[in-house]
Amino acid sequence: MRILAVDTTTPRGSVALVDGDATAGEIRLRAPSGHSQWLVSGIEALLQHLSLAPSDVEAFAVTTGPGSFTGLRVGLSTVQGLALAADRPCLGVSTLDALALSIAGRGPVLVPLMDAFRDEVFTCRYDAAARPLGPARATPVGTALEGLAGPVAFVGDAVERYRAEIGSACPDALFPNAEPFLAAIVGRMAAPRLARGEGIAPDALRPLYLRDADIRKAAAS
Repeated sequence: MRILAVDTTTPRGSVALVDGDATAGEIRLRAPSGHSQWLVSGIEALLQHLSLAPSDVEAFAVTTGPGSFTGLRVGLSTVQGLALAADRPCLGVSTLDALALSIAGRGPVLVPLMDAFRDEVFTCRYDAAARPLGPARATPVGTALEGLAGPVAFVGDAVERYRAEIGSACPDALFPNAEPFLAAIVGRMAAPRLARGEGIAPDALRPLYLRDADIRKAAAS
C-alpha cells in the first residue's frame, strides 16, 4: 500500500512516501518561516520524483500532535484536502508515539519531551517497545521527570533545553541518537493499521492539542 505521510508538528517538517516496509522517497525541511510555505510544493516534488500521480497514493498518514498549533493545522488541513479529493482513507498518529518509536529498544523506559513553551513540555512515558505507559500531557518539566529512575532514554526537541534538569533528576539518563524527521516513521506506523482497514474519513481527523492555544489580547490603545 502506497502511503503519503506528513509531519508538520515540529520545526523539522517532512513528507514521505511509504510502500509496505520501505520508504520510497522523502523530503525533509527545517522551516523557521512555517510549513505552509513548502508543504504542498514538497508533496508535488516528491510524487514527481517517484513518477507517481496523486491518484497513485492509496492512503494518507499525518501527525496529529501535540506540537506547533500552526504547523499542526497546516499538516492536517493539507492531508484532509488531498485525501478528500482522492477519496482515500487517512490515519492520524501521535507525534509523541512517533518519537518514542524512533528510539524503541534504546532503554527500558522511553520519554519523549517536546517543547511546549511557557516552561512546559509535551510528554508521555513508554516501555522499551514504545507502548504508552500512561496518558500524554502538557506539564512543567519538573513534573514530567518526577518518579523516573535508572536508565531512562529521552528524545525530542526539549531534551537539549532541559538537559541539566534531566541530568539532575535522572543521573543515569540516556540520550540516544534519533531520527528528527518523522514522516517515514509515521508512514510505517500507519501501514499495518491502514492495511487492516482502520483508516478513517478525512473529516474525522482530529488534532491532539493537549492544551488550549496561547491567545493573547492586544494591548489597549
